[in-house]
Amino acid sequence: MSTSFAYLTRMSSPIGRLEITSDGQAITSLSIERGGHLPLEEHPERSTAVLDLAVQQLTEYFAGDRENFEVPVNPTGTEFQRAVWQRLSELEYGQFLSYGELGAEIGRPGSGRAIGGAVGANPIPILIGCHRVLASNGKITGYSGGEGVPTKLWLLTHEGIMLAA
Repeated sequence: MSTSFAYLTRMSSPIGRLEITSDGQAITSLSIERGGHLPLEEHPERSTAVLDLAVQQLTEYFAGDRENFEVPVNPTGTEFQRAVWQRLSELEYGQFLSYGELGAEIGRPGSGRAIGGAVGANPIPILIGCHRVLASNGKITGYSGGEGVPTKLWLLTHEGIMLAA
Protein backbone atom coordinates (compact mmCIF):
# COMPACT_ATOMS: atom_id res chain seq x y z
CA MET A 1 0.00 0.00 0.00
CA SER A 2 1.25 3.46 -0.84
CA THR A 3 2.14 5.69 2.07
CA SER A 4 1.15 8.85 0.17
CA PHE A 5 -1.90 10.01 2.09
CA ALA A 6 -2.90 13.25 3.73
CA TYR A 7 -5.17 11.99 6.50
CA LEU A 8 -5.34 8.82 8.60
CA THR A 9 -7.59 7.53 11.33
CA ARG A 10 -8.15 4.26 13.13
CA MET A 11 -11.16 2.70 14.78
CA SER A 12 -12.05 -0.54 16.52
CA SER A 13 -14.58 -2.92 15.02
CA PRO A 14 -15.89 -6.45 15.59
CA ILE A 15 -13.44 -7.72 12.93
CA GLY A 16 -10.38 -5.94 14.36
CA ARG A 17 -8.96 -2.45 14.18
CA LEU A 18 -9.55 -0.56 10.96
CA GLU A 19 -7.14 1.97 9.47
CA ILE A 20 -8.66 4.45 7.02
CA THR A 21 -6.87 7.00 4.84
CA SER A 22 -8.13 10.00 2.89
CA ASP A 23 -6.92 12.63 0.47
CA GLY A 24 -9.16 15.14 2.26
CA GLN A 25 -12.03 14.73 -0.21
CA ALA A 26 -12.64 10.97 -0.30
CA ILE A 27 -11.58 7.71 1.35
CA THR A 28 -8.51 6.28 -0.40
CA SER A 29 -7.91 3.09 1.60
CA LEU A 30 -9.28 0.95 4.40
CA SER A 31 -7.15 -1.75 6.02
CA ILE A 32 -8.37 -4.41 8.44
CA GLU A 33 -6.01 -5.52 11.18
CA ARG A 34 -4.12 -8.73 10.37
CA GLY A 35 -2.14 -10.57 13.02
CA GLY A 36 -2.47 -7.60 15.38
CA HIS A 37 -0.93 -5.14 12.92
CA LEU A 38 -2.01 -2.38 10.56
CA PRO A 39 0.07 -1.30 7.54
CA LEU A 40 0.51 2.33 8.62
CA GLU A 41 0.64 1.87 12.38
CA GLU A 42 3.89 3.87 12.65
CA HIS A 43 2.11 6.98 11.31
CA PRO A 44 0.17 9.30 13.62
CA GLU A 45 -3.53 9.85 13.14
CA ARG A 46 -4.65 13.05 11.45
CA SER A 47 -8.37 13.15 10.85
CA THR A 48 -10.57 15.21 8.55
CA ALA A 49 -14.33 15.54 7.97
CA VAL A 50 -14.57 12.70 5.44
CA LEU A 51 -12.71 10.33 7.78
CA ASP A 52 -15.01 11.32 10.65
CA LEU A 53 -17.99 10.57 8.39
CA ALA A 54 -16.54 7.17 7.43
CA VAL A 55 -15.96 6.25 11.08
CA GLN A 56 -19.54 7.26 11.94
CA GLN A 57 -21.02 5.25 9.07
CA LEU A 58 -18.82 2.19 9.73
CA THR A 59 -19.80 2.31 13.42
CA GLU A 60 -23.46 2.36 12.38
CA TYR A 61 -22.87 -0.52 9.92
CA PHE A 62 -21.22 -2.72 12.56
CA ALA A 63 -24.04 -1.90 15.01
CA GLY A 64 -26.59 -3.07 12.43
CA ASP A 65 -28.01 0.44 11.98
CA ARG A 66 -26.69 1.19 8.45
CA GLU A 67 -26.92 -0.78 5.23
CA ASN A 68 -25.59 1.73 2.69
CA PHE A 69 -22.53 3.94 2.83
CA GLU A 70 -22.74 7.55 1.77
CA VAL A 71 -19.10 8.49 1.97
CA PRO A 72 -17.04 9.39 -1.12
CA VAL A 73 -14.37 6.87 -2.14
CA ASN A 74 -11.47 7.28 -4.54
CA PRO A 75 -9.70 3.93 -5.07
CA THR A 76 -6.52 3.95 -7.14
CA GLY A 77 -6.18 1.18 -9.71
CA THR A 78 -6.20 0.24 -13.36
CA GLU A 79 -9.20 0.88 -15.59
CA PHE A 80 -10.15 -2.80 -15.29
CA GLN A 81 -9.86 -2.76 -11.49
CA ARG A 82 -11.92 0.43 -11.26
CA ALA A 83 -14.65 -1.20 -13.42
CA VAL A 84 -14.76 -4.17 -11.03
CA TRP A 85 -14.83 -1.91 -7.96
CA GLN A 86 -17.54 0.29 -9.49
CA ARG A 87 -19.79 -2.75 -9.96
CA LEU A 88 -19.02 -3.91 -6.41
CA SER A 89 -20.00 -0.49 -5.06
CA GLU A 90 -23.42 -0.96 -6.67
CA LEU A 91 -24.12 -4.18 -4.75
CA GLU A 92 -26.50 -3.51 -1.91
CA TYR A 93 -26.35 -4.79 1.64
CA GLY A 94 -27.17 -8.50 1.71
CA GLN A 95 -26.68 -8.97 -2.05
CA PHE A 96 -23.93 -11.09 -3.54
CA LEU A 97 -22.75 -12.38 -6.88
CA SER A 98 -20.20 -14.83 -8.22
CA TYR A 99 -16.88 -13.99 -9.81
CA GLY A 100 -18.29 -15.25 -13.13
CA GLU A 101 -21.40 -13.08 -12.85
CA LEU A 102 -19.22 -10.09 -12.03
CA GLY A 103 -17.04 -10.71 -15.10
CA ALA A 104 -20.09 -11.03 -17.36
CA GLU A 105 -21.65 -7.86 -15.95
CA ILE A 106 -18.59 -5.74 -16.71
CA GLY A 107 -18.16 -7.23 -20.17
CA ARG A 108 -15.30 -9.60 -19.33
CA PRO A 109 -16.86 -13.09 -19.26
CA GLY A 110 -14.43 -15.93 -18.74
CA SER A 111 -11.89 -13.76 -16.94
CA GLY A 112 -12.48 -15.19 -13.48
CA ARG A 113 -8.84 -15.12 -12.42
CA ALA A 114 -8.46 -11.44 -13.40
CA ILE A 115 -11.78 -10.65 -11.69
CA GLY A 116 -10.56 -12.41 -8.54
CA GLY A 117 -7.32 -10.43 -8.66
CA ALA A 118 -9.18 -7.14 -8.99
CA VAL A 119 -11.59 -8.04 -6.18
CA GLY A 120 -8.63 -8.97 -3.95
CA ALA A 121 -6.82 -5.73 -4.79
CA ASN A 122 -9.75 -3.56 -3.65
CA PRO A 123 -8.09 -0.88 -1.47
CA ILE A 124 -11.34 0.08 0.30
CA PRO A 125 -13.02 -3.12 1.55
CA ILE A 126 -16.37 -2.95 3.34
CA LEU A 127 -17.13 0.50 1.84
CA ILE A 128 -16.68 -1.18 -1.56
CA GLY A 129 -18.28 -4.55 -0.81
CA CYS A 130 -15.74 -7.05 -2.13
CA HIS A 131 -16.83 -9.48 0.62
CA ARG A 132 -20.06 -9.91 -1.39
CA VAL A 133 -18.35 -11.92 -4.17
CA LEU A 134 -18.54 -15.70 -3.83
CA ALA A 135 -17.62 -18.74 -5.91
CA SER A 136 -20.29 -19.90 -8.38
CA ASN A 137 -21.30 -22.63 -5.91
CA GLY A 138 -21.88 -20.01 -3.18
CA LYS A 139 -18.75 -20.89 -1.22
CA ILE A 140 -16.13 -18.51 0.14
CA THR A 141 -12.91 -18.89 -1.81
CA GLY A 142 -10.82 -16.32 0.02
CA TYR A 143 -10.57 -12.79 1.33
CA SER A 144 -7.58 -10.48 1.36
CA GLY A 145 -8.76 -8.32 4.28
CA GLY A 146 -8.13 -8.86 7.96
CA GLU A 147 -7.76 -12.51 8.92
CA GLY A 148 -9.02 -13.73 5.54
CA VAL A 149 -11.97 -16.11 5.28
CA PRO A 150 -13.11 -15.68 8.94
CA THR A 151 -13.31 -11.91 8.35
CA LYS A 152 -15.32 -12.39 5.14
CA LEU A 153 -17.59 -14.92 6.88
CA TRP A 154 -18.27 -12.41 9.68
CA LEU A 155 -19.20 -9.69 7.17
CA LEU A 156 -21.47 -12.02 5.15
CA THR A 157 -23.18 -13.31 8.29
CA HIS A 158 -23.62 -9.74 9.55
CA GLU A 159 -25.45 -8.92 6.31
CA GLY A 160 -27.59 -12.07 6.49
CA ILE A 161 -26.07 -13.67 3.39
CA MET A 162 -26.66 -17.40 3.58
CA LEU A 163 -23.80 -19.55 2.35
CA ALA A 164 -23.62 -22.97 0.76
CA ALA A 165 -22.56 -25.67 3.18
